[in-house]
Amino acid sequence: MEVKPGYKQTEVGVIPEDWGVKPLGEIGGVRMCKRVLKHQTREHGDVPFYKIGTFGGVPDAFIPQSLFDEFRRKYSFPKKGDVLISAAGTIGRTVIYDGAPAYFQDSNIVWIDNDESKATNAYLWHRYQVTKWSVSHGGTVARLYNDNLRTKIHIPVPSLSEQRAIAEALSDVDGLLGGLDRLIAKKRDLKQAAMQQLLTGQTRLPGFHGEWEETTLGELGQFLKGSGVTKDQTRSGSLACVRYGELYTHHNDVIRAFFSWISPAVASTAVWLRKGDILFAGSGETKEEIGKCAAFISDVEAYAGGDIVILRSREADAQFLGYFLNTASINQQKASRGQGDAVVHISSSALAAIRCRLPKPAEQIAIAEVLTEMDAELAGLEQRREKTRALKQAMMQELLTGRTRLV
Repeated sequence: MEVKPGYKQTEVGVIPEDWGVKPLGEIGGVRMCKRVLKHQTREHGDVPFYKIGTFGGVPDAFIPQSLFDEFRRKYSFPKKGDVLISAAGTIGRTVIYDGAPAYFQDSNIVWIDNDESKATNAYLWHRYQVTKWSVSHGGTVARLYNDNLRTKIHIPVPSLSEQRAIAEALSDVDGLLGGLDRLIAKKRDLKQAAMQQLLTGQTRLPGFHGEWEETTLGELGQFLKGSGVTKDQTRSGSLACVRYGELYTHHNDVIRAFFSWISPAVASTAVWLRKGDILFAGSGETKEEIGKCAAFISDVEAYAGGDIVILRSREADAQFLGYFLNTASINQQKASRGQGDAVVHISSSALAAIRCRLPKPAEQIAIAEVLTEMDAELAGLEQRREKTRALKQAMMQELLTGRTRLV
């Protein structure tokens, strides 16, 4: 392959001529914390102890302050800003050590004690995201051994000024992503609060008064059962299909997109969905999640797969029911009616017996409109976040290979 002027071919690919390539062992030594034995840990305590399973998450073990102070004084310990790397399980997950008291599982969590006159922590943090880790598969768990880190992991190394410029540009995008994550979390909390208030009648929208009427789901309409559509039958086709597992993984309160497609031949033996149907998952792994549901409000021709229970309501607003029938009080009733242990099932008759209090149709529609607007705002923010993530990936490919230069 021809290399354009100003660039060179190396073991890490084509990079600028003025960049170097170094194994991590030349940038710094591989370090890890002193081994902590099981009897030295507690379920509660002073200093969190992160194992490979809780690395980057919530600790489930702690060590005494005295042990932490002793080990930190006598043995290797990361500096604030060092990039910790998972060396077992999911290889190459990284966390920047923030300097707070914490201890890390030896050999499974390591770091490079790098000389920042050669490579800055900020640059390494971004570089690690695109590094191909050389792992060994001894036994059942993949491992990143120290020798592999020292000698087999090579990275391109630009000048310090360019490292800083690259890290600053990518960190700016990380800041954007962090801000979007926080905004999305806040909007989700607001939606949950709105659902709690509006779907229970604790808060009424302007212009609506009067008592909500008690009823059962069976009194709202007719229950139907979806027919079997295998996974193999959804790999090609022109007609939309909803499978029961997708109610847990893809659809939240309202069906807004389709992920399975079947042929007309398969559709001829499946149950056709009508606009306004409520689809319940008839099977699940736990009683707490059984009966997760979503409203079908599309004009698209679509069909229901097996293990889906369908409520075809005569009067209630479908979008309102999609939100309402996933609330905590209704979920508790579903859980109490679920049958089975390894696989939990819920029948049409069990769902039909669920009792609830509903407002008049006009208030149902008004509540659904408020929640739908909140969903639309959330969807817009999530789409913006995905575009920002894609932008960051493109920037990483350009900046970390030197295709685009900032200095």
